[in-house]
Amino acid sequence: MNEAIKINERDDVLIALRPFKKGEVVEGITLLSDIPQGHKIALRDLPEGHKLLKYGNVIGILSAPVKKGEWIHSHNLKTSLEERPTYHYSKGFVAPAVTSSLTWKGFLRSDGRAGVRNDIYIVPTVGCINGAVENIKIAFIAQHPEMAHRVMALSHPYGCSQLGDDLSNTRRLLAGLASNPNAGGVLVIGLGCENNRLAQFLPLLGRLDPKRLRSYNAQEVSDDVVYGLTQLEELYSIMKKDVRLNLPLSKLSIGLKCGGSDGLSGLTANPLVGLVSDLIGGAGGQVALTEVPEMFGAEQALMDRARDEKTYRKVISLINDFKDYYAANHQPCYENPSPGNKDGGITTLEEKSSGCVLKGGHLEVEDVLKVGEPLTRGGLSLIDGPGNDIVASTNVAAAGASILIFTTGRGTPFGSIIPTIKVATNHTLASSKPSWIDYDGEKAFDIGFPAARDELLALIIRVASGEECQAEKHGIASIALFKSGVTL
Repeated sequence: MNEAIKINERDDVLIALRPFKKGEVVEGITLLSDIPQGHKIALRDLPEGHKLLKYGNVIGILSAPVKKGEWIHSHNLKTSLEERPTYHYSKGFVAPAVTSSLTWKGFLRSDGRAGVRNDIYIVPTVGCINGAVENIKIAFIAQHPEMAHRVMALSHPYGCSQLGDDLSNTRRLLAGLASNPNAGGVLVIGLGCENNRLAQFLPLLGRLDPKRLRSYNAQEVSDDVVYGLTQLEELYSIMKKDVRLNLPLSKLSIGLKCGGSDGLSGLTANPLVGLVSDLIGGAGGQVALTEVPEMFGAEQALMDRARDEKTYRKVISLINDFKDYYAANHQPCYENPSPGNKDGGITTLEEKSSGCVLKGGHLEVEDVLKVGEPLTRGGLSLIDGPGNDIVASTNVAAAGASILIFTTGRGTPFGSIIPTIKVATNHTLASSKPSWIDYDGEKAFDIGFPAARDELLALIIRVASGEECQAEKHGIASIALFKSGVTL
């Protein structure tokens, strides 16, 4: 295997696949400095002001002249992004044709969607009752230990002291989560005096089978925990009759997320996941890509894949609305990458974005959704929301994704309330954190991308069919609701 790689024939840099010392020779180039794994090596002398190419895209502007064999990073490369670049639409993109006879075993819901789990969701309308919700969960699992990893308490701090769009976002997100096809039974608990009243919230759960929904206000019953347990027992008696059925890939709905990215993310795990997305989305399954700030700098490539001009306009609004969100809070759009990203070799946001969007493969962009809106189309949809791991993952779960594919170069134990398959970008992380990582994405260099794609897809199908991923085995399941407004 090569020790360094040039991603695109137009690129100005090699990417180090292992750490190098000054004076070593790599691809015929004598290194003028130490180069950490995942970082960039200049292929030739380059002047200050040069627009540096990686992935065949501009990823920044050199802030100092660079010699052949020199390390390129934050000390000599700055962002090239503009606040309001000019976009264009030129329909001509053709997604790859896919046919697949692969099946998986899932739970078919009354509205035609399919879940990969048959979980109980306990949804508080307001954060004031998180403690009661947790006590109900603990008590129910004590009576039904077989449900230890299958009861999700959707604790959050909101639902009261919120106004306008902020309250609406909370309602839509909670309703979307409660309506996720992985929920075989849903218990909604209100307090009784909050802004997010049951009377306004319950009508948003129209996709739920009414037989699988229970609700009450804690202020209106004598013992809210005991009453909650009786409601869960009713739901569980219905759910126990559910069985997994053989389903086509078109019934699978996946969310895509990366966190703790490094210089190998865009070389191994992300393009590997993109190949899997092509198969699932091409077969009619749903693929959800979010992290809008990590589209900045790569948005034109997504726009070029819009199914029509209306969708193209929605992508522009998605990007510009998020930039307006930053501006309204007096923050720069490009306060990214994170310190961990930089340690791993990512210098600018456009470099991070160019690797991030690879998870969406080569699919057409079929739809663009606001926070809390549901997935309705097969293929690739873009979902509004930030790059924050827990918030972004919550957004795709609220849209209806039933399984999350999460790539990481630095590593994280995180897990969403939907099964979270974590794909490492490098061998070191995969071998050192087996309790975190489900698949080693750097295997794509060892066995080839087609073979690694087939292995990862097989793992996704096994998890979709009931096998627990690492986060589930350790009982890790989190949500975080996106908040943008004032608190009273």
